[in-house]
Amino acid sequence: MRLSGKTALIFGGGQATSDDPKAPMGNGRAVALTYAREGAKVMIADRDIAAAQSVANEIVAAGGTALAQACDVLQETEILAAINATTNAWGTLDVLHNNVGLSIEAGDAPITEIDADAFDHIMRLNLRAMVLAAKHALPIMREQRSGVILNISSIAATETYPWVGYKASKAAILALTEQQAIQNAEYNIRAVAIQPGMIDTVMAVDARAKAWDQPREQVAATRAAKVPMGRQGTAQDVANAALFLASDEASFISGISLRVDGASGCRVG
Repeated sequence: MRLSGKTALIFGGGQATSDDPKAPMGNGRAVALTYAREGAKVMIADRDIAAAQSVANEIVAAGGTALAQACDVLQETEILAAINATTNAWGTLDVLHNNVGLSIEAGDAPITEIDADAFDHIMRLNLRAMVLAAKHALPIMREQRSGVILNISSIAATETYPWVGYKASKAAILALTEQQAIQNAEYNIRAVAIQPGMIDTVMAVDARAKAWDQPREQVAATRAAKVPMGRQGTAQDVANAALFLASDEASFISGISLRVDGASGCRVG
């Protein structure tokens, strides 16, 4: 029970749908289930309220505590509403977990081909939403003099990546995390980031399979071949890292990014 007594708000905590009934678990769902299993009360905010409610129901059925909240992170009022729903339900906000992000599904492209509206949309969704979530969560955390902000970046921030919107936004998240850490250390608030690598999720694999008109298995195999460990990671790998960083076991860790990438980030040249 490493998060016993804690409350967590997960933006993007639902589960992306797939035509494949054997499709793997998404990062948001895995984190929500893991936080709840370790004792946290979990608010699952997602644009797809049915997906959020499904995860909440799964947590409650297993004996945990969870609520679902419809939230489009492009709307500041809805971000604030999710934060207020968390504090209204449980009185505190201990962990803010920012999981929302898109790339190719949102029209991402190489810099010479990117559409301006697509780039703006990706930056608003991937970066601006995290800024606004922190804007409204930090006053609560500062008053209680504790809290953790956990931002999901990507190995794309520091590794070769073909599409400009995702790379630029995920790199900016690393700088944002450092700024959040140093500006809030005096309040005993920590800010940390995770850089997932090749993770086998619907968003990562199925979206590319659809965009490239390739079988899912082919896309998954191509991605696995790029990883030094020879396989893709799972959403549970990301959730395990998030659990450690959100817990008191990481109480002196702030302003860092943890790669969960099968050693992909170790490559140079």
